[in-house]
Amino acid sequence: MIKVFHEELYEKAKEASLLAYAPYSGLRVGAALLTEEGDFFSGCNIENASYGLSLCAERSAIANAISAKGGKIRIRAIACAESEGQVLTPCGAC
Repeated sequence: MIKVFHEELYEKAKEASLLAYAPYSGLRVGAALLTEEGDFFSGCNIENASYGLSLCAERSAIANAISAKGGKIRIRAIACAESEGQVLTPCGAC
């Protein structure tokens, strides 16, 4: 069972990476998270010419979850992938 939900997280992260806006680095990243309640949320990286204003995929997914469910969400798992399908580790900013 655990393999199944990790596969689902990975697939959702990979799908989200296709929506990324990465004109500077060219690295299109997607993230998907699973909450303790069983909800999935995804996000992608959004780059800005002012690098500090860029948004990583993980923070994008967390923002989507909070926007939908409020600030008391509890994250059970998170997965990150780039647009070619390579699994990535979270950047750590969040």
